[in-house]
Amino acid sequence: MTDPLLAESLDAKDVAAYLRRHPAFLNDYPDLAVQLTVAREQGPVASLATYQLQHLREKNAELERRLAELVDIAAENERLMERVHGLGVALVRAGSVEAVASTVVARLREDFRSEQVRFALFGEHAGLPSAEWLLQMPGPQAVPEFADFLQHGEPVSGRLSAERLHKLFGAQASGIRSAAAIPLGQLGILAIGSADPDHFQPGMGTVFLKMIGATVTAALERARGAA
Repeated sequence: MTDPLLAESLDAKDVAAYLRRHPAFLNDYPDLAVQLTVAREQGPVASLATYQLQHLREKNAELERRLAELVDIAAENERLMERVHGLGVALVRAGSVEAVASTVVARLREDFRSEQVRFALFGEHAGLPSAEWLLQMPGPQAVPEFADFLQHGEPVSGRLSAERLHKLFGAQASGIRSAAAIPLGQLGILAIGSADPDHFQPGMGTVFLKMIGATVTAALERARGAA
């Protein structure tokens, strides 16, 4: 603002403050919207009207991008919900601890495309298969690395410590870059490992992991009670 008529009474801050208080000012003086110019980061200056139109277009494009992301997330959540439901239905048909464990591992590998799955069971269970994915342990004391994890009863995901990975995945631990561990009450631990370091992240939602944990725990309790 260098107009000598305004220099003595107003400065640029005064004009800016006035326009902020009266955002509809240009409605009364539409010719100013065409005369005023705005410097752009690239290219020549543009009229205020052109600048506002471009700004609205960019804002609309950003909103459309965010909406598309939300739609994709909703679709993925729906697919996950269907898989969790399918797991629950399959576990209803599992009448033994061995059937529960086998069903869980098969479903996680097929429906959830999990690369490495480990089912750690506490206590004595007869008739269980000898398989790499199955770990039989006397009790929680056998996994001191997971003492706080079992105490809090909340799933964890991301880059687990080398000690935790080795305890669950053994020789396969070196190839796992991210993992999720799900507590099964005091009955065991369900773990999923991936070679992708970003597949499981610390900030990811644990709703579906909790649902899987609750479903598997209920199935185990029912199977043990029927044995």
